[in-house]
Amino acid sequence: MSIDIMAEAEALLPKVTELRRRIHANPELGNQLPETTQAALDSLAGLDLEYRYSKDTTGFVATLHGAGNGPRIMLRADMDALPMPEDNDLPFASKNAGRMHACGHDSHTAMLSGAAHLLSAHRDAINGSIDFFFQTGEEGHFGARVAIDEGLFEAPNAPDAVFAIHITPQIPVGTVNCKPGPLLAAADTWELEIVGKGGHASMPHDCLDPIPVACDIVSAYNTFVTRRINAFDPVVLTTTKIEAGTTSNVIPESARLMGTLRSTSPRARALAHEGLERIAHSIAAAHEMEARFSLNEGYPVTINDPDFAEFARKVAIKLLGEQGFIPMRAPMMGAEDFSYFLQRWPGVMMFLGVKPDDPTLAAPCHSNRMMLNEAGMAHGVALHAQIALDWLSGQTA
Repeated sequence: MSIDIMAEAEALLPKVTELRRRIHANPELGNQLPETTQAALDSLAGLDLEYRYSKDTTGFVATLHGAGNGPRIMLRADMDALPMPEDNDLPFASKNAGRMHACGHDSHTAMLSGAAHLLSAHRDAINGSIDFFFQTGEEGHFGARVAIDEGLFEAPNAPDAVFAIHITPQIPVGTVNCKPGPLLAAADTWELEIVGKGGHASMPHDCLDPIPVACDIVSAYNTFVTRRINAFDPVVLTTTKIEAGTTSNVIPESARLMGTLRSTSPRARALAHEGLERIAHSIAAAHEMEARFSLNEGYPVTINDPDFAEFARKVAIKLLGEQGFIPMRAPMMGAEDFSYFLQRWPGVMMFLGVKPDDPTLAAPCHSNRMMLNEAGMAHGVALHAQIALDWLSGQTA
């Protein structure tokens, strides 16, 4: 049976757009998203799906069982927003002060719902099962890890492969990009306190001034990255805050620093972790001071399975033409908790172009002015559906 996936996705676009705008106007944060979850559930009403619900979040899985007894693939959409204001003049702009869907999760949810409708209409062509996972807490709340840890995807509900789409306003509608291997970085945060001895600013010899020591450490961190980390296995280390002192004539007792560390391989990440702590303690000790260092590990590196990435590339070209696939030359330094799924199961994340027609409006994700071209969501619906159909039918070459 021949199925015109793109035409069916285009026909679903009005409903997909309506759902996206409903969610966009009512952004919620973290792992408890009652209104967003209800909107997603409402959008699936009438479909013959089997539901599993997260115990610790408002996320859920809706499963479509096909006619055949083939494998199982999970398609994922995240649903949470960001704690930031929206500065767009839209009729469906955020109604919740200090909250905005600035990363496109509203469109991810809407596209996955559209794919559930499209694929449900072709149950007889599906050889296996499709999990539509509506996930909470991607924006720093470890929603994927929570779902995995609570057993939402353990046997007999374990997938054989996983797939996700992330929108980007930086590439045109009708295009996707992707790469095998590392796609997105691991994201860690670090904090450091240098403890010295305070006193009069006119007599620093009677004190242990933590401020120049803090500055030495920042400089040493920058040197460490360029001299001890392979340039072809890069990390990005940024000091984002230095805080010390109260007035002009007092040397403070301590100085506090914090920052972020991004890495694109487990090896580089481990080297950076060790180096950050060692440098802080060594420089502080050289000045007879104490360094109190702490590191909070965030999401791991998002690593696309090479075989699945090649399969996904061919599917994208089948849908969008040769010009529709843009190879990524290097990883991006953002982070994603879909990485936890890719640690356990083969799969891929792809970036979907939703660049506004007016390029001056193409603000990046996490901007207070981020906007997307809703026409691009039809391609996302089609891509979800075609990936699932082809993979379940064994068309992986």
